[in-house]
Amino acid sequence: MPITISSVNTEERKNLDLRAGDSVRVWQKITDRVVEKDKVKEKSRLQAFEGLVLARKHGTEAGGTFTVRRMIDGVGVERIFPLYAPTIDKIEILKRAKVRRAKLYHIRDKAAKEIRKAMRHERMDKKEVAPVAEVKA
Repeated sequence: MPITISSVNTEERKNLDLRAGDSVRVWQKITDRVVEKDKVKEKSRLQAFEGLVLARKHGTEAGGTFTVRRMIDGVGVERIFPLYAPTIDKIEILKRAKVRRAKLYHIRDKAAKEIRKAMRHERMDKKEVAPVAEVKA
């Protein structure tokens, strides 16, 4: 009988074909401590983090990680998840994009550039141009 150290199905995670460019939804167990009438209770819930996989590091070995990026209210948020973490309930692959790089770190600069461009157009729209009066000399 095999000894189970972790609650994670390691074979399932090892065979998970997760690559840069995938859109994934990672379900993570969050435990909250609640104090009620001098008693401490721990409640757990599942929270989803959905975004684009920028990188996968260290392959399928014990220390393997993957980085997920998403935009929340115009701010880029990145999280690094350990592949075999017991707090991760499940990983869903939603979409797969064809990419030419193994690490998509250039997406950070691209997103920042698009935001700057949008801000520039927004400022142009808000400015009111005053009519220029002709000056005769």
